[in-house]
Amino acid sequence: MKYDVVVVGAGPAGLAAAYKLASAGFKVLVLERGREPGAKELYGGRIYAYWLDRFLPEFRKDAPVDRWVRKERVTLLTENKALTVESAVLEKERSSFVVPLVSFVSWMAKLAQNTGAKIVTEVTVDALVRDEKGRFVGVQSGSDMVQADFIIDAEGVNRLLLERAGIVKKLEPHYVAVGVKEVLKFENKKVLEERLGLDEDEGLAWAIAGYPTEYLPGGGFIYTYKDSLALGVVVYLKNWEKLRTPVYDLVERLRLHPYIASLVKGATLQEYGGHMTPVAGINMAPPRFYYDGLLIAGDAAGFLLHTGVLIRGVDFAIASGVLAAEAIKEAKSPSAEDLSVYEKKLRTSFILPQLEKFRGADKLLGDEALFKDLAVFSTEAAYRYFNIDDEHRTLLEAAREASKKTGISILKIMINMLRAVRSL
Repeated sequence: MKYDVVVVGAGPAGLAAAYKLASAGFKVLVLERGREPGAKELYGGRIYAYWLDRFLPEFRKDAPVDRWVRKERVTLLTENKALTVESAVLEKERSSFVVPLVSFVSWMAKLAQNTGAKIVTEVTVDALVRDEKGRFVGVQSGSDMVQADFIIDAEGVNRLLLERAGIVKKLEPHYVAVGVKEVLKFENKKVLEERLGLDEDEGLAWAIAGYPTEYLPGGGFIYTYKDSLALGVVVYLKNWEKLRTPVYDLVERLRLHPYIASLVKGATLQEYGGHMTPVAGINMAPPRFYYDGLLIAGDAAGFLLHTGVLIRGVDFAIASGVLAAEAIKEAKSPSAEDLSVYEKKLRTSFILPQLEKFRGADKLLGDEALFKDLAVFSTEAAYRYFNIDDEHRTLLEAAREASKKTGISILKIMINMLRAVRSL
């Protein structure tokens, strides 16, 4: 059995590549381990639209969109205090949206299938196959081999095929985080909107640091779907052994916090899941993104931008899949030399420049002191500034009192804030 292109993984990257290649007349096979496209996918809930307009403009016509995000919240949370900053867009802007990823991926799968791509699910690819010259010429699943002129590895963050091929090393704990997420459904969307202060069909993206991860690197998040919300916690894998609470209980712990509990009261649990996410970005990228007969896209290539408050992965995945398809269409042969155009495309797009720009974010966001000190000091300082007794404190006086109470120096906070401004 032979195809022009075999794509491993029916996620955003693999399906974008399959759609573009099948549209151009290539015989394309997509192999997916899950029961259906998107079955193994898990993310917070947000997709940025700016680059989709360029790489997948069809999404504006009929892609599933639950809510367009027009409010951003960032909260520093402790056991008994919270400091929240909100940014709101008053116009009916459509720059990012929230939708269950399985819905969006299912829509992408239909796009690919309608143009002729074949998608086969519940198939585990065991290995990338090389010929005697070391060129990638197919994939192995059990005793079956599928030959192809080109292979696109879009297997996701758990890069077992690339490990077995000797392209990347085994994932190290500081490369990834584990995300655990609940989807909580409300009686109707009006209840959700009233609780979170949203207009009709208006969406919210909310990042929460400190308490959700027991002040370890990572954070909590809330994204609003149509009549439900995603509540989750992401913890750096390297800090697992320091957690007092099992990671699978962290979401429930956050849901029961007084600051959150009143917002989700009465909502029923609709979905629960966990998944690894790449937090090191470009720092976990393979040595190259192209080899003889092989291109690497999406999370497998480290194409996720993580700045603590903002996390972008789906638009990076889709763009890399489209660029991989373009590289194959332009290549005269499956040689690495001809496929090197893929990396050139990545460098002239937003993908590699943006990942390089925020290369230092991973190191900063892995700093334990930053997460504890910032949350504890800032919430205490805000409390002392707004809590009026026999005197009205200045900001400096409130900061000094907070420093004395928490044992965290103002200078240390200022240094960490400067580091954040430079890196994030």
